[in-house]
Amino acid sequence: MPVTKGAIRKQRADRRRAAINLRVKKTFKEAVLAVRKHPGIKNLTAVYRRLDRAAKTHVIHKNKAARLKSRLAKLLQKK
Repeated sequence: MPVTKGAIRKQRADRRRAAINLRVKKTFKEAVLAVRKHPGIKNLTAVYRRLDRAAKTHVIHKNKAARLKSRLAKLLQKK
């Protein structure tokens, strides 16, 4: 358990951030699955937006976002 006031505040902020980060992760993972099931330009742009936001807020690494975007675009080209 945290003892100091600052540690208590930090723990509270960390819980809030973890919940937000989990929501962001869940939304981009669902979007990636949607594109894999139904490849299309509209779905792809939605995934790009979600991946860019996740990378910008450091939920995922920027290279992971780029890798996923590249693979999904390649999938779309095959269709």
